Amino acid sequence: MLRASLRISRGVRQARKAFARLKPSVVIGFGGYPSLPSLLAAKSMRIPTVIHEQNAVLGRVNRRLAGNVSVVACAFPTLKKASKKVLQRVKVVGNPVRPDIAALYDRPYVPPDQTIRLLVTGGSQGARLLSEMVPHAMNLISEDLRIRLRVEQQTRVESIDFARRTFAEAGVECEIAPFFRNMSGRLAAAHVVVGRAGASTVSELAVAGMPSILIPLKIAMDDHQTWNAKLLTDAGAAITLKEDGLTAAAFAKALEDMVENPSRLAARSAHARSVAIPDAAERLADLVESVAS
Repeated sequence: MLRASLRISRGVRQARKAFARLKPSVVIGFGGYPSLPSLLAAKSMRIPTVIHEQNAVLGRVNRRLAGNVSVVACAFPTLKKASKKVLQRVKVVGNPVRPDIAALYDRPYVPPDQTIRLLVTGGSQGARLLSEMVPHAMNLISEDLRIRLRVEQQTRVESIDFARRTFAEAGVECEIAPFFRNMSGRLAAAHVVVGRAGASTVSELAVAGMPSILIPLKIAMDDHQTWNAKLLTDAGAAITLKEDGLTAAAFAKALEDMVENPSRLAARSAHARSVAIPDAAERLADLVESVAS
């Protein structure tokens, strides 16, 4: 703790020197400990400050600073761990998404006819669960559904052979890779997405209008992924499954429930878009300019 305090103090002094030279009109923090010294320095120099919280739960550093900044921008209409005083100064702007993802907002969702395309994203933490559970679940769904499924799954390198073998045994066509580059193209072609509930994932699924099955990472700080997922679940766009006690059988049932009626998938897509903020970058920029002026 002493070492951390000394580093923060040194960071504050460095930030003050930089601000004296750069003369910023406003200083913005996006959470995490690296933003702490700069915002403390800005506050001491009476420079207007903004923080942006990407999750539905105010992070620890943002929580420490929220009561002393000019404006708190947030991504979700719910902001847990925020005091009543802070909530009075909150502006919902959303999470900025990449232009190629934002372009999907106006794309019409086409429900599956015969082939059902399932996109499974892994996540950087806790990826083993999805890497192994989704392939296991293929043997537990109905044969009629198995022969219609086309699965694209991001998976850990050490799980690739297992996933390919298990999908083949179930008779499910699949593409397995540790990383997909053209995510916007894959989202555009998908009918259902399975993944974690990080802030960027939830925001992108909303903008793309994607029906989804979300499995929040249970070790996420303050359980923020569960609160992130709640946006899509409450809107009727997603099914959320708790990681604790989750089995391949439970996932298989959720998948069957999700895809059994194509018209319901189209409705879920519309529900996802109803809570999307495709112009989040512009909203955040406008807010920052208003604070700086």
